[in-house]
Amino acid sequence: MNNETLNRAKELVSQMTLEEKMSQMLHHSPAIERLGIPKYCWWNEALHGVARTGDSTMFPQAIGLGATFDEELIHDIADVISTEGRAKYNEFVKHEDRDIYKGLTYWAPNINIFRDPRWGRGHETYGEDPYLTGQLGMAFVKGLQGDDPDNPKAAACAKHYAVHSGPEGDRHHFDAKVSDQDLYDTYLYAFKRLVKDAKVEAVMGAYNRINGEPACGSKRMLKDILRGQWGFEGHVVSDCWAIRDFHENHKVTGCEVESAALAVNNGCDLNCGCTYEKLIYAYKAGLVKEETIDEAVTRLMEIRLRLGTIPERKSKYDDIPYEVVECKEHIELALDAAKDSFVLLKNDGLLPLNKKDYKSIAVIGPNSDSRRALIGNYEGLSSEYITVLEGIRQVVGDDIRLFHAEGTHLWKDRIHVISEPKDGFAEAKIVAEHSDLVVMCLGLDASIEGEEGDEGNQFGSGDKPGLKLTGCQQELLEEIAKIGKPVVLLVLSGSALDLSWAQESNNVNAIMQCWYPGARGGRAIAEVLFGKASPGGKMPLTFYASDDDLPDFSDYSMENRTYRYFKGTPLYPFGYGLGYSKIDYLFASIDKDKGAIGDTFKLKVDVKNTGKYTQHEAVQVYVTDLEASTRVPIRSLRKVKCLELEPGETKEVEFTLFARDFAIIDEKGKCIIEPGRFKISIGGQQPDDRSKELMGRECDIFEIELTGSVTEVEY
Repeated sequence: MNNETLNRAKELVSQMTLEEKMSQMLHHSPAIERLGIPKYCWWNEALHGVARTGDSTMFPQAIGLGATFDEELIHDIADVISTEGRAKYNEFVKHEDRDIYKGLTYWAPNINIFRDPRWGRGHETYGEDPYLTGQLGMAFVKGLQGDDPDNPKAAACAKHYAVHSGPEGDRHHFDAKVSDQDLYDTYLYAFKRLVKDAKVEAVMGAYNRINGEPACGSKRMLKDILRGQWGFEGHVVSDCWAIRDFHENHKVTGCEVESAALAVNNGCDLNCGCTYEKLIYAYKAGLVKEETIDEAVTRLMEIRLRLGTIPERKSKYDDIPYEVVECKEHIELALDAAKDSFVLLKNDGLLPLNKKDYKSIAVIGPNSDSRRALIGNYEGLSSEYITVLEGIRQVVGDDIRLFHAEGTHLWKDRIHVISEPKDGFAEAKIVAEHSDLVVMCLGLDASIEGEEGDEGNQFGSGDKPGLKLTGCQQELLEEIAKIGKPVVLLVLSGSALDLSWAQESNNVNAIMQCWYPGARGGRAIAEVLFGKASPGGKMPLTFYASDDDLPDFSDYSMENRTYRYFKGTPLYPFGYGLGYSKIDYLFASIDKDKGAIGDTFKLKVDVKNTGKYTQHEAVQVYVTDLEASTRVPIRSLRKVKCLELEPGETKEVEFTLFARDFAIIDEKGKCIIEPGRFKISIGGQQPDDRSKELMGRECDIFEIELTGSVTEVEY
């Protein structure tokens, strides 16, 4: 905290009545006019663009950003988001509009670990890997908040703390039981990085309990770990109406008064909801001290002062003009991000398409002309949406005749309620028969996967029941493939699906995972299809071959989950992704094969683009402890570097592995390094057999030895 603003915050709080202090601890904080404090709503969203407050630049959904593996890109996107947010805020204040979604405290990023592909909110995250989530989360926070802590452009919020990833339908009463090993190894890692290294301004508690304690009132999580072990100085906000769950669902308190006291006493400063309206009764009952209230409100006033939301302190961002919102440069960045997010899963040589080879193309599927499939959730509006069909039409112009058919509803068995089942199949077959090429657009949208309670969510809780394509999509795909035309399958979804049939050798020619690519994502898809850019994404999560590979959804053990612990053969591994250009890894080296615990190791490799297309490439380094004394991951991503390689270009990449990169988490949650042998791989993928099979290349692998005695290092 800034000493000047901290002292001023304390001074303001000292002039408030007890009731006024408590009023500032609700997400709708009323004005205290006699102190020059205007009303303020803390609730705003900016997951992949400024959300829920009119037009703004809509970037790919977070899972798509995760697929870029690109810290610099995520930083730049977050910088754009906060710039547009400031521009909007500046104008709203001029019009005295201080409503919800109009402030500068953004409840993003979501850095929960996407441990189970059925979780409906997984597409809000950066994927299943703690390291990648931490790196991209830090980049987002730094981009959103800016490089001047005393004058932040906006305030980011790391959510949902912690051990939160479904089931959505049970979240209000669910107790996530987790071992200390999994807690520190998987669920807390990214939060630690954002708090300690990125200095995130806020942390949001989750709905669930963690080993019996409700997350928003957990002494262990909030006081002992967050503020005690990590030294967090910012403010904690509850998820919305989560504190009400203490007495209504978790049954750890008897009433609203006790729930409010439990949350405040354990460090939850701000209530999204209304339970803190009862704080005055908790105080009168002797359950909460005024000094505790003072500490919470001081933290809230301090960040409001630094943001400039209290007029006595101006912000250097007060003059950002409204014209930056959805400007040309921001739109181009969103399109570039989408292209780098697309993961080419299969290609028999059909892609990229050459316009000269086709007189007609059929664009088929429920996501072919769907705006909803572009945007994901926690989205804003856009002045222009470009669906896949519209994007292809823009790219091919009048040179190619386009036929279109919806084919099937996204999840129902018919498009029109009074029609017979599969009412769109015949038209889809007709347009395929009359075309030289078929582009199938299947998958999901946020009506299928999302947050519990989302309006219109067809599966109620927001979670998927399994990995199969919903409704009649799989049958439609198989029927169209039988016609014998070349087929490109585009999957617009935010999570893993079972694409086993499509992956089999002769069923479709190419598959590209497009996530939810943003408002103009159809344009980006079309440009990649026709070779104006190469797909640059890598899988930020494992695609499993079958529902049978999944452990019980409510089991929070990491055993057999994600690439780090999954013992089976995945359909598509984490870190996998093809491109149009061939990338060679040459002259890989490590500076030594033996060293003492605490020594650094330097890796070098030349990365060469031997193809004809500019290629975005994520160079990945994985480490495996070969002689660990406890359960450890099969391998863990430890370093990533993204390159933009022109045709024929070679770049040297160097990584330094530090002590923490060889550390493991033991059964007690301690972060230790043990002497022994370690395997290190470097390449554009994991060093597993499935990645080797799909990529047609191997990683460079080194084995090193660490000497010394077991050493505990900082987590």
